[in-house]
Amino acid sequence: MKQRSLLSRLHINGICYLVGALILLLGVPIYQQLVLVPLGYSSALASSNSGNFLPYLVWIHSYSFQFVVYRALLGIAFLLLLTLPFTLFRIIVAQEILGQQGQTEEIATDEPSDTEQSETDGMPAYAWRGKGFAIVAAWSGLFGLIIYILGTIASTLYFIVVSNGSPLLSTLVKPTSVLSLATNTVGIGLLALATLFFGAVIARSGRKLWPDPWVAFGYLALAVAALLSGSAVAVASIPTQGQAVLTSPAILLFALWVFWMGIMLVRLKPEP
Repeated sequence: MKQRSLLSRLHINGICYLVGALILLLGVPIYQQLVLVPLGYSSALASSNSGNFLPYLVWIHSYSFQFVVYRALLGIAFLLLLTLPFTLFRIIVAQEILGQQGQTEEIATDEPSDTEQSETDGMPAYAWRGKGFAIVAAWSGLFGLIIYILGTIASTLYFIVVSNGSPLLSTLVKPTSVLSLATNTVGIGLLALATLFFGAVIARSGRKLWPDPWVAFGYLALAVAALLSGSAVAVASIPTQGQAVLTSPAILLFALWVFWMGIMLVRLKPEP
């Protein structure tokens, strides 16, 4: 019963990750091309990236609804991924426990096995011990997603409020830089750390412990971490631009990684 309950939860999480990934891979780019670009969003954004916020604010004032929908798509996509870090953490711990049990069964011993240990969330108590990198990955991933979501909400509200007032241009630079650093440097940087550690933990064990799709998934995580970290550093160097050249490719590759995980979770089947 516990196994089926855990499997059902993994299936639900997998569906959430698929939806979130599809929003990032298809929903946001299609919305940009079909809705925002014809309205002049690209030129307004380019002006803000060069330090001239006035065209960007005028555009937001004229198309507030379209701007909010665009930011809402980003926020919803990352909101659907909130459970991902600890879901992947639990999978890693469970897989390592199975590997340890398999090794134990191969060695005959006279010591009684501790089969009566308590379980938490379908896993043995204290199963997290010795999983330092996975724990760091889980918490940094969770905080990275939360910071990105809150940063997106805060920057959206800020631009909407400012675009409907008459602020001096000098008052814009510092707040936008802080919001950009929070979202695209701190948030993305923590996600980079999470994917790096998750990928390293899976790749370290390799095919001795993981099926081939999961091994490839682990190595892809390392590539995702490289792009995300590069994007975070680039934004930190010029925070007034909001995004770097690597930001969009990094998020798209991250979404592809998430999509892969969602497929693997949805396809999980109970052991016979």
